[in-house]
Amino acid sequence: MREEFVHGRHANDATVQGLGHGARVVTAAALIMASVFAGFILVEDPIIKAIGFGLTIGVLIDAFVVRMTLVPAILSLLGDRAWWFPRWLDRLTPRVDIEGETLRLETPEPKELTNVR
Repeated sequence: MREEFVHGRHANDATVQGLGHGARVVTAAALIMASVFAGFILVEDPIIKAIGFGLTIGVLIDAFVVRMTLVPAILSLLGDRAWWFPRWLDRLTPRVDIEGETLRLETPEPKELTNVR
């Protein structure tokens, strides 16, 4: 969502696009983690069983209620204010470029190769 907003989309459009891109990943990861933790429910030890149950429910609530319902709803309600960052804090925080955007801007476009004999 943040990447879509930074690349020029309106806040609501960025939220919708970001959720569309991330929903499959969040769902897959949640189902994998929940199934692994649910496997601990089959163990005889009641403490391990309780921990497995708690982690299973926690992962499912985090993925489906928090990440795919509450966060997009709050971001949509806040609009552009959701991405506001104080200037003084922006100067103090390091620039982390995960997507390599600065490399793309610094690297010159490749010239077309001509058929030279």
